[in-house]
Formats: sequence, structure tokens, C-alpha cells
Amino acid sequence: MSRHIKKPQSALLLGAGYVAQHLAPELIRRGWDVVATTRNGTTDIESVTCLPFHGAATDALKAAFVDADIIITSIPPSKVGTDPALYALAHLTPSARWIGYLSATSVYGDRDGKWAFEGESPTPSLARGKARAEAEISWIETLWPVHIFRLAGIYGPGRSPFRKLREGSARAVIKDGHVVNRIHVADIVSAVLLSVENPDLQAIYNLADGHPAPPQDVLDYAAGLLKQAPPPRVDVAHAEVSKMARSFYAECKRINADKARRDLGWVPRYATYRDGLAAILDQEPHS
Repeated sequence: MSRHIKKPQSALLLGAGYVAQHLAPELIRRGWDVVATTRNGTTDIESVTCLPFHGAATDALKAAFVDADIIITSIPPSKVGTDPALYALAHLTPSARWIGYLSATSVYGDRDGKWAFEGESPTPSLARGKARAEAEISWIETLWPVHIFRLAGIYGPGRSPFRKLREGSARAVIKDGHVVNRIHVADIVSAVLLSVENPDLQAIYNLADGHPAPPQDVLDYAAGLLKQAPPPRVDVAHAEVSKMARSFYAECKRINADKARRDLGWVPRYATYRDGLAAILDQEPHS
């Protein structure tokens, strides 16, 4: 008598960027089949089926979208807020029980240093924040089982201040009163997986460590771990600071992530940037 073999659950990652590169191995470790997209259809992530996507969906991608048990999308929106993946796939009907859209805290705009919560209306002032807010709305309006994750500044292995500090190119841009919110990539992965296990359709979660700090404090701490002097200071208005870099200092807010802690039982492994940076240096001494 033949036995019925249960098909592994399948996950579709629309976009195989930094977060997906850390999320995919954890899904695979838990027994998921993982399909991911990149522009050219190739990826270095082991045991992942990779499909090309650069605006037009192939038949293989359409089939993966319809059949996936969960879908996680991290593809940035266009400048006008159109999500490329949703634009190409919205006419299909997914069977996914859970869909996650990785957004950004830029949707909140400037809060003059005050705390931002999920129940507040987004008030983005910069183009990238407006585009993110529009993309969120587009996903929510599908009425699919969408979950929104508003991510603070992401750091982790291979994405930390250590390389620039070692090279001597690090600069601390100073603006009085400015703070930046951060989240270690491992803590994004853990929150997403908890949400998969505890779906709450149309839920929105802020993901940040809850300890915003001035950028110079972070750089100084990283320099101290390397036993270096603090990097040079540059005023935000200095000509050396590019227009793009200066735009990151145009808005100031503190991101509250109590909802994810309360509703998902999420406890960040790296409670502050100090914990996260020390772990990165320990894991990758030359990162």
C-alpha cells in the first residue's frame, strides 16, 4: 500500500535582497520549499529555485504566485508608488494563506522626534515615503491575507559601519536632536516567521529595536569595538554631504514596536545597536 507523502509548504519571495537572503535559509531549515525572484533569475542562496522578474511575469512566476502557501515581497515600489510585483500579478488569485509586504518606516514622515505607532495615519513628506505608503495601500486593497511590516534602518552581517571605519572613510553626519531607528536583520526574520505562525489579516507591524539613537553614537560605539578613535564629524549642511544623504536627516521620529512584541510575542535578539554590532563583529571579525 502506498503512503500519502505530504507536499512541503512553499514560500515565494518576490525579491531576493538582503532580508530575503537571511529569511530563505531559515525557511529551508524549517522544511519549506523556497522560490525567489531576481532581475536575472540567478541567486547565491542555496537550495532556492530562482526565477527572473524585471517587470513582466513569466508563466513559471505566475504559477509560483498562485500556488505558494506564503508570499513575501520586498521589491521596492516605483517612484509613483506602483509595486512592480503587484502590477504584474494582481490579476491572478493566490492561494496563499499569508502574504507579507516589507515596507519602511519612511511612511510616517517627520514626527519631530516623537514616537510613531501603527494606528496613526502615514504622513510621508519625502518621495520614497510617499511611494511606500501608496504601495502599502495597493496591497491592502487586494483584500488578500496581507501583513505589512514597516522596517526601520536595517543592519546586520555585511551591512554595518565596520568596513568604512577600517577603510577610514566613515563620517558622522551631525544634526542636533536627530535620531535613527534600527533593526537587525535576524530580528526581522524572527518577527516575519512569528507572523506566519500567527496570521492576523491586514495587520501592520513596526519593526525596530525601540532604542533610537543619534547616528554618531552608533559610529562611535562601532569605532570603540575596533579600538579606533571616533570618526570625523561633518555638519549635515556641509557641502560634503550629498543631497541624498541629507534627505535622511529631513525627518525625525522614534518607532514604537510594542504591537509586534505584544501580538506576536516577538522579543528582539538584539535589543540595541550595541548588542547587534558586538554580535556582528564576533561573527564576522573582518566585516
